[in-house]
Amino acid sequence: MAATMLVAVGCKGKKQSTTDPLIQQKVDEYAEFELTSDLVSTLSPNEKELVKIFIQISEVMDEIYWDQYFGNENRAALDTLSDPAVKAFANIQYGAWDRLDSERPFVPGYGERPKGANFYPVDMTAEEFDALDDTLKNSQYSVIRRDAQGKLCVLPYHVAYKEQLAKVDALLEKAIALADNEGLKKYLTTRREAFKTDDYFESDMVWMDMKDSKLDFVVGPIENYDDALYGLKCSQEAYVLIKDEEWSNDLSKFAAMLPEMQKLLPCDEKYKKEVPGTDCDINVYDVVYYGGDCNAGSKTIAINLPNDERVQLAKGSRRLQLKNAMKAKFDNIMIPIAKLMVCDEQVDSVTFNAFFGNTCYHEVAHGLGIKNTVTGRGPCRQALGAQYSAWEEAKADVCGLFLTEQLIERGEITNTTVAQNYITFIAGILRSVRFGATEAHGVANIMCYNYFLEHGAFSRNAQGKYVIDVDKAREAARGWAAIIIAMEGEGDMAAAKAYSDKNGKISIDLQRDLDAIRDAKIPRDIVYKQGASVLGL
Repeated sequence: MAATMLVAVGCKGKKQSTTDPLIQQKVDEYAEFELTSDLVSTLSPNEKELVKIFIQISEVMDEIYWDQYFGNENRAALDTLSDPAVKAFANIQYGAWDRLDSERPFVPGYGERPKGANFYPVDMTAEEFDALDDTLKNSQYSVIRRDAQGKLCVLPYHVAYKEQLAKVDALLEKAIALADNEGLKKYLTTRREAFKTDDYFESDMVWMDMKDSKLDFVVGPIENYDDALYGLKCSQEAYVLIKDEEWSNDLSKFAAMLPEMQKLLPCDEKYKKEVPGTDCDINVYDVVYYGGDCNAGSKTIAINLPNDERVQLAKGSRRLQLKNAMKAKFDNIMIPIAKLMVCDEQVDSVTFNAFFGNTCYHEVAHGLGIKNTVTGRGPCRQALGAQYSAWEEAKADVCGLFLTEQLIERGEITNTTVAQNYITFIAGILRSVRFGATEAHGVANIMCYNYFLEHGAFSRNAQGKYVIDVDKAREAARGWAAIIIAMEGEGDMAAAKAYSDKNGKISIDLQRDLDAIRDAKIPRDIVYKQGASVLGL
């Protein structure tokens, strides 16, 4: 079967003898952070062994993800580069395109990133795809390749990545034997089967029932952000997680409040008739390893899964807050941005508790709103296609902020104030828009920034620093939430694209602010020093 190359590999044979200072500057924009946790007092000997196995599986997910996003032959070509800065940045980005700079190519010889990454042949036409007579072509868990005759064919993941998944299977067998927690053992067993069949429903349902394990292991093909062609294909990734029991207990009471929160959403009643499941949990973890998609470019600090709408409607979803990663971003990025950009009278209102709350309820809000259109266009994800991810992230941002406000006013959240959450949220937009206009979270934040600006949520003082009008910000949050939820509920892909094309662009004034943040050498994101040796295993 013919291999699929993303692009003509122009870097082959091109030796660079010096470090490119512009690329080195990009590398330096990622602050290194060591992923550790207290394993000695929290984990049993078996659990420590499981952590090592989970890391090994994560390394395989990493290997598969390189092929899904960039292509193994392209990755091998990077070894011909002698510039250490370009190599280092390629490893951060998992390829030749800067994810936080509109995916601009930075490796010599590479052009625009193929919209379908390496899930599809780069030369495939829409007509060819439409004519392909194989129902699996639309599966989230298949790749499209050309056969020996050059015709399109479909390979399920368990076939396309057979060699790598055989390693995963052997490692999972060992992990299942070691697992003492019955919930974890059952999850690993069903996930092992899912890797063989590409059917993840049962293992997702079992994962939802896994309530009392100290360890968690999010692994498999999960997010579809990289497929900007059809929004279908899911990328491999893995997180190795250790529960923070104290912080988790403080959040556990909120799971039962989801149906009530759904009713509070500031939108038309027809968009909130679905009742979210309550068999879910909100927990806090230390993350000790990232592999694959979640480790590429900007790092995730909270998780809301599963994505399967069937599981969400039946059982809700689980919200996993990654506290150590969150604190790393807050200390290294948020605080420096706030000191530079927020007015002196409000800068002390940018707090970690508010940042944590906004992030936590962003994940809660993913499970709220509407999952199926009211217009007969099917699930919102399917109806909006490649537009869905940005709108869904926008919904989670602003609805999470709104829900946090409601819980503070009801006395359910006592360690922060409404003003602190809104001021921290707007300061946080300045952090998140740096993700760029091609990444879903970045587009969501740019649209939010522009809406809030238009509705007077903030202005600049004589020093050019942001002054947040909390009352107007609260009004803007309600108006923006209503627009987003209606956009998802209607499922009009053309309308969603038209809006984001118009309002998802960085203005001259915002770019000036981002340039000031860049010139102050504030990190854009973090890069991890991680692995068994870092954990002392």
